[in-house]
Amino acid sequence: MLTRTLLTVAALVGIVVPTAHAQAPRRDSLLDHLIGAWVLRGPMAGQNVTHDVTFQWVLGNEYVEMTEVSRERTAAGVPTYEAIVYLVHDPHTQDYGALWMDNTDYNAFYPAGVGRGRAVGDSIPFVFTDSASRFHNTFVYDRKSDTWAWHMDNEDAHGLRPFARVVLTRTGPAEARP
Repeated sequence: MLTRTLLTVAALVGIVVPTAHAQAPRRDSLLDHLIGAWVLRGPMAGQNVTHDVTFQWVLGNEYVEMTEVSRERTAAGVPTYEAIVYLVHDPHTQDYGALWMDNTDYNAFYPAGVGRGRAVGDSIPFVFTDSASRFHNTFVYDRKSDTWAWHMDNEDAHGLRPFARVVLTRTGPAEARP
């Protein structure tokens, strides 16, 4: 009798556990507003730039993958800037994380490529830290216009210095890249 009961319990656990695990994770509502295709425009590092940016849920809707490619080209014809970024929200701690990889610096996944933040209203203020400075990259969502602003600032011993003030607008048919 005990053996039959244990086998029945084991069989039920085998059925229930995979079903619970197979449920899709709950998407973060703030990150959900990023999903889609965007055009980034504005001043960055002293120059006006235009980049194409896309966001999509990946890995079972646990992460948002961002790809960013500048429309500006080098003399060799390659984009002056490219990035792949993974964003995540931890529903237990309410923290956000970002793993930022781009073509400006090889960093072997050093801490300077990993940002942390916690939402404040409709903004996510990521901070990336290395041994000498901090970089602030704040995503600010405007619900009325369905746009995002990015405020990027370098921080060192002298304080904050603006690096970029750009805006993301959704790509429409007229904005589609050739």
